[in-house]
Amino acid sequence: MTKKIAVSAFAVFIFLQISRAQISKSSELFLELKKQDSTLFELGFNQCNFEYLDKVMHQDLDFYHDQNGLQNRNTFFENTRRYICSNPKQKPIRKLEANSLEVFPLSKNGITYGAIQNGIHHFYLRENDKEDVLTSTAKFTSVWILENETWKMREVLSYDHRDSMAPNHKSLLEVLLQENNVPALGIGIIESGKLTKVEVYGTLDKKTIAPYNTIFKVASLTKPVVALITLKLIDKGLLELDEPLYKYWIDPDIKNDKRYKKLTPKIILTHQTGFPNWRWMNEEGRLAFQFDPGAEHQYSGEGFEYLRNAIENKLDKSLEELATELLFEPLNMSNTHFWWNEEMDETRYAQNFDIEGNQMETAKYFTANAAANLLTTVEDYGKFLAHVIDGAGLSKHLFEEMQKQQVKLKERSYFGLGWEILTEFNDDEFALLHSGRDPGVNTLAVLYPKSKNGYLIFLNGDNALPIFEELLTKKLYLGNELWNRR
Repeated sequence: MTKKIAVSAFAVFIFLQISRAQISKSSELFLELKKQDSTLFELGFNQCNFEYLDKVMHQDLDFYHDQNGLQNRNTFFENTRRYICSNPKQKPIRKLEANSLEVFPLSKNGITYGAIQNGIHHFYLRENDKEDVLTSTAKFTSVWILENETWKMREVLSYDHRDSMAPNHKSLLEVLLQENNVPALGIGIIESGKLTKVEVYGTLDKKTIAPYNTIFKVASLTKPVVALITLKLIDKGLLELDEPLYKYWIDPDIKNDKRYKKLTPKIILTHQTGFPNWRWMNEEGRLAFQFDPGAEHQYSGEGFEYLRNAIENKLDKSLEELATELLFEPLNMSNTHFWWNEEMDETRYAQNFDIEGNQMETAKYFTANAAANLLTTVEDYGKFLAHVIDGAGLSKHLFEEMQKQQVKLKERSYFGLGWEILTEFNDDEFALLHSGRDPGVNTLAVLYPKSKNGYLIFLNGDNALPIFEELLTKKLYLGNELWNRR
């Protein structure tokens, strides 16, 4: 068979496949192929990681380019080294156009053996200390084959290349981030209990494109994770909601104040411990009760750390072990860590920036904190949120208790078990929400239990308020109607 005939046959094959309906963008296959595309280009192409490219490019790769002809695997690597990676000071990079990706499964006898991707991507020129300049736009179609449980790129069509007529073009979102000195934004959407959208925009450090699996520090969004771990332990009979914790832990700073006997998981999860947020906020720098436990609500990270110590002592397991067993492994949250352990990929970390846009020194932590410092991706935390809104794997009674208005904060605002509850809606819908804020970190998670919808926002900068306002009031950039409704 001649190459010309082979190309024609391949084109017909592609046409027959993509004439079928694409799969849902919330499906596992779509999300997996989106991750493969992002990793291929962010790690392989943009960073010239040839070790990775060698693993992911099929031995029989065929690359069809409308301007540079047909390339096999050897030619592809040779051209990439020569034209893409030869000058690190002036490097071509690729960005996927948001919402353009489509996936079509390839299957035989009901078993998926591969997939076809369609999309639009943009190519930029990156020079040291300069803004990325858009050079061209093209369409692409890729065929991925699953071999020995590993995805490999088998065929590529790159076509309809068009030179940029607007070298300073930026998306509205990129402009929004740049104007507010926030380099990266991660967005997750939950619809009907399913994670349907994962988008990451901007850069890790104002230079490196933030990939699909960017790792963000999420500050107090750590607390809902620890709250659910606690509830799962209660559901298993390993802990009781109203169980006194002094049998397992008494902080040395309060050992002479018998009010410690009133501390229970419920008191802590509803932030009624009487503790300040952190002990260093006290003049003496020691932990102390500011009111009787259970008397009123006061947000406290110390309370969650108190709970961690008690649970770890009672069960003789670390928080990391319990999280892995009860959440991270069952939900495949493989990019989530409580601290900077050996599995933490620093090359994907979204560096933190102050309100003026100055990069801050990265604060690394080497022990778990139940109240803050969780490291995770939009996809991983989105899986967690989808799990929560779909029942959290809890008994019906305990799931309802989690959403119950345990403590009133103000009119139509309450606190449940680990979540703030808002009822400021015209119908019977309500919202579970939690935010996180640390230097250079702003995060938000909101869930609507009745509709099982929700959203997630990660930012790696201090000047987050204008971005939150733009996203939450104008509902831009998300490509579906969920942002406009509950």
